[in-house]
Parts: sequence; structure tokens; C-alpha cells
Amino acid sequence: MTAARSGPAFSVHDIPFSTHGSWFDISPVVAEKTYAEDLHLVSHQNGMHAVLRLVPLDPATGDRAETRVETTPGLLSWIGESGRIDLSHESPDTVRLRGSGLGMSVDAAARTLTPFSGTYFFRDPAADAYVFTSYETGRRYRVTVLSGTVTDAGTQNLGGGHRGLTMTAEANGSWEIAIEELDTARSPYASPATFDAITESEQRSFAEFVDRVAPWRSAATPAAELAAYVLWSATVRPTGLVTRPAVLMSKHWMDKVWSWDHCFNALALAPGCPDLALDQFALPFDHQDDSGALPDSVTHSEVLYNFVKPPIHGWTSGRLRRRLPTPPGPAELAETYGRLERWTAFWLTARRAPGADLPHYQHGNDSGWDNATTFDPARVIESADLAAFLVLQLHELADLATALDKPDQARRWTRAAEETQAALLGRLWATDRFVARAVDTGDTWTSSSLLDLMPVVLGEHLPADVSSTLADHIKTHLTPYGLATELPTSPHYLADGYWRGPIWAPATVLIEDGLRRAGHERLADDISARFRALCETHGFAENFDALTGTGLRDRAYTWTASSYLLLAEAHAHRDAR
Repeated sequence: MTAARSGPAFSVHDIPFSTHGSWFDISPVVAEKTYAEDLHLVSHQNGMHAVLRLVPLDPATGDRAETRVETTPGLLSWIGESGRIDLSHESPDTVRLRGSGLGMSVDAAARTLTPFSGTYFFRDPAADAYVFTSYETGRRYRVTVLSGTVTDAGTQNLGGGHRGLTMTAEANGSWEIAIEELDTARSPYASPATFDAITESEQRSFAEFVDRVAPWRSAATPAAELAAYVLWSATVRPTGLVTRPAVLMSKHWMDKVWSWDHCFNALALAPGCPDLALDQFALPFDHQDDSGALPDSVTHSEVLYNFVKPPIHGWTSGRLRRRLPTPPGPAELAETYGRLERWTAFWLTARRAPGADLPHYQHGNDSGWDNATTFDPARVIESADLAAFLVLQLHELADLATALDKPDQARRWTRAAEETQAALLGRLWATDRFVARAVDTGDTWTSSSLLDLMPVVLGEHLPADVSSTLADHIKTHLTPYGLATELPTSPHYLADGYWRGPIWAPATVLIEDGLRRAGHERLADDISARFRALCETHGFAENFDALTGTGLRDRAYTWTASSYLLLAEAHAHRDAR
């Protein structure tokens, strides 16, 4: 048997420690932008909730021990002067902890308990274990002592104060426990596996995943393994409203699947994990409503329809079909065709005003660029990025119709694509840039947002003079780290302004692809190189300060990791040629 590789080291402060399929992680991040002193078991069922606090203890004093935390895929360790505690996943819902020279307190993160909040703690005599029941997650967390000495406090306590248990060593100097996340009940915990065997299995599982996802990696793509870990560890098994294995955007507070983020994860996974990739693409379509609209987001306990996301799914579908190791068969193509047809019909009916040639957004959130300055004058607007994405989706429908031997439909979609592009250029192109138009008043305006330049995604479909002009404008958004979403010279630029300045992965990938298909390969290469270097230095944050490169907001974002993998893979293949 091949020895397991430990994988890349990382900071649990930035990237939560978890495993493929699990709905919980180990992290100091206990709420949005909220970091605790200690690591917690944080569940993402029914929302993000810190359930258990894990505190290493000095066995001589019983006080918190000074430790450093080291993490690699498969193993998290607290290391102090007098000993260490190790943690590894035995399965997606079970972790094992082993301590030597240090004790540990495992207690309820919520200090108060009412009939509708907090964590009730009791000893379960049927399972010979301790159980924390969490109102917030609706789940139970069972602690089984495998070796060592345990003391408990607050069992059956319905008031405030400490509720939990403390582990210390027996004469042999070590202790071991298992913590399970479960529903109502299961058989008492029993496992023949040793802690070391569990760790080796986890390490091997990740090594196999990264070998599938990034077989092309080399010293020239140094962040590839960590990017793969971000994806592997953020994947959850189907449960609740999540109908398929799903890569969450993060196992920090951005713990949902939004209906455009999933596209980048699908593309990154496609060559090595085709089934998982297809699940990512399909998941929002499982919740497509009667109008054809996709939800804004999906998570364990809610599906939101108050906004939508841009129709980049035609662009994604074409790329996905080309990246899969086995081309989709007729049944799969027909299913994709039907879903894209309904999604496109939504934009052409529910989102076109009477007599209008172009669809409109109702809010910046619909575009994915929530607060972009394009939306400052009005919210209900015709914008060039939306029309461009729709053109690509219409072309993909034509290609799918051709593959399905529907020539009349193919001609209809091609004609619709041509008409939509003509309307885009006729209504929204003004001399040297695209404008946005208010649906109610007809007023038009320009902005300093990179969103106005997004029609470059049309690539080879654009007239050469238009794509060249867009390329020149895109250059003005380039900082040493990548594409600023608002011109840094704009009075509206904000270093941490969400879509009013920071660098974002999806904009980078879409623009890089459009430029490359339009023949602006040198600029595309430059954008790719800057973004790859940014991730290699600053990690996989939700977005980045455009002038310093500092990672902002959620620091473990899967579409950022996937975007790095897509650009790094393409770079590696170009180098190989």
C-alpha cells in the first residue's frame, strides 16, 4: 500500500479544517467576520452555528494551555510544550481526537439554554456516551470516551454556565474520544480503526482527489494542492434541500451554493471528477421554478428566490461539455437543453419589458455584482453584460439543438442570438463603450465599473473594433494583482467595497476567456498570470484588495480556488505546447 501524503500545510484561521462530505468543520470562525479565541466544531446544517468549543488544557493546572495549531489535509494538531492533541475525520460525520500530555475541554459553545436556543448536555446511558443537543442545528453531537479520564459538568442543566466534559490522561499518558454529528439515535460508537489508520485514510483520500483534479500541477503552479483542498473540504453530502453532493462556496459564513458560483466549481472539477462536476452544474436547476428562473441560492434549509443570478450557464455548458472526459450522451444533452431553454425563456419573457429587445436586471444582486456602480443611477436596467451572457446562452442552445438533431430549433436559437447581439450593439454601444439603460425612463449612463466591459465575454462573436476597444478599457483596470472591479482612480473606488474595487475570481475568468477567444492573447496571459500570482501569495479569499492584494471577506472561497485551478491548468497546458 502506498504511503499517504500529508498534503499542504495551511492556517485554520483562513481555511476551515473539514473533510469531503461533512457538514461541519473545525475553525475559530464562529459567525460572519467573527473569530473566537478557541477552535470550535461549527455545523452548517440549518445555517452556520458554532456547537462545541474545543480548549486544550494544561493537565497540571487545568487552565487553557498555550498551543500552536498545525493543519494539513487529514490532520489538525494542537501542539504545546507538554504535549499535543490530534484530530482527524473518521467519516464525514465523525472525528476522533487523541491527546498526550495535554487535556481538553469539550463544552457547549452556547452558554445559555432556553426551550428554543442553546445546547442541552446529558449523559446517555444507552450509548455510554455524552450528548450535546443543538437547537440551532437540529442535530445531536455525541462524545464517546475511548480511553482516559473524563469529568463532566452541567449534565441536564437547563440554566446557564459551563456544560461539557474534560478529558485528561490515564497512567499511560494519553486519552482518546470520538465526536459524532447525528440525528436522533444510532448504535453505540464502535470502531476497530486506530487513530493513525484514520489519519492515513484521510490523507490518502485527499491525495487521490488532488491527483484527479490537478494531475498537471508542478512547481510552476504551487497553490494547486491547496486549491484542491479548499474544494475537497467544502464538499457536503446530500441532505435537506441540497439534492446532490455539493461544493459550498465556503465552510465559513458563505456556506451556500449561489446560482452562478457553482459554474466555476463545475468547470474546475470536470476533467478529474466528472460526476461531481455535473452535480455542481445541475444542483440549482433542481430548484428551477415554473417561470424557468433559477433560485438565488440553495443551502441545507432554504432556497431563496428573491433574486436571480446572471445567465452564464450557456457559457458554462459549452465549456463543461468540452472538459468532460466522456462527452455527454443524448439523454444528458436533452436534459441540459430543456433546463437552459426554460432558463432562457425566463429572461426573454419575465425579464423583457413590453416591446423591449433586451432583458433587464431588477437589482444589482441579479447580476452577481451586487453594489457595482453601474447600478447607482437605477436598479431596473438593461445592461450589456446581461445581453452578452444571453447571446452566448442562445448560441449554446443552438449547438445543443444541432447535437440533438433539432435543426429548426437550432436555426431559431441562432437567429435569436443574432437579434439579441444586434440589439446589444444598437441600443447599448455608444462610440467607445457600453452604456446601461433605465427600463422606466430610457435614460442611459456609463460608469467606471468593470461590469460595463463584461461583453468582451462574447469573444469571437464581437466585431474586432469593439473587442479591441474593450480590451483597451480593460487594461486600465489592471493593477499589479489583477482586474479591479472599479477603476482605482474613480471617486467611488473602495478598497474593501465588494464590487466597487476589489478583484474577484469570476470576473477574471470570464474576461480572460473572452479576450483569449477574441484574439487578445497577450492581455489574457497577463491577466491570468497576475491572478495566479495573487492566489499563490494571498490564498483563496472571496475577493482581494486591488492595490495591496490582501485577501478580503471570507478567506476560503471555492470559486476562487476553482478559478485558480482553471487558469493554472490552462497555463500548464500552454507551457507544455
